[in-house]
Amino acid sequence: MPRSLLPENVETYVASLAHETDLQERLRAETAKLPAAGMQIGADQGAFLSLLVSAIGAKRAIEIGTFTDYSALSIASALPKGGELICCDVSEEWTAIARRYWRDAGLDDRIDLRLAPALDTLRDLLAKGEQGAIDFVFIDADKTGYDAYYEACLDLLRPNGLIALDNTLWGGAVAEAGQGDADTDALKMVNLKIAGDKRVDSSLLTIGDGVTLVRKK
Repeated sequence: MPRSLLPENVETYVASLAHETDLQERLRAETAKLPAAGMQIGADQGAFLSLLVSAIGAKRAIEIGTFTDYSALSIASALPKGGELICCDVSEEWTAIARRYWRDAGLDDRIDLRLAPALDTLRDLLAKGEQGAIDFVFIDADKTGYDAYYEACLDLLRPNGLIALDNTLWGGAVAEAGQGDADTDALKMVNLKIAGDKRVDSSLLTIGDGVTLVRKK
């Protein structure tokens, strides 16, 4: 799956203007050597996430799908002192890389990694009365789980809080007619659902492989 639908020269230009720290640049280079490197977001998308978190004054955030984790650095660095980012993942191997960079960035005290199925973590937060307590959510995990993650996160989100869902263009496959594979069909469904969801305002943006931005009313 391509990281972006932009022509290569345009993507290179956009990336050249995106702000990233030396630590983020090193993480991006290390992750690029992994077999699953395509799951990493680009510098432009990381800068966009940081901007969103700062713009709404977020103090508490959730990330679903951590990987190594460029996006967590982007989100956590934009949180204030005492802020919290709950990261949901199931991979010890990939998140071990993430932990190393969080420590180097001095952000590990803001990041709470939950190694468990994300839906279990979200349901646990809801069971503990966290409804309306979260300011920002980034969803970038298994695509067939997006609908369930979206619903649980919407319950956890405060009014005017934001959810950003990654890969919602899926290399352009969502625009193809007819039935696709399970991931493509799941993304088509959640895109249509969000577009018609009267509980939110939303916009599907052509950043990276598509980012759907949702504001809870």
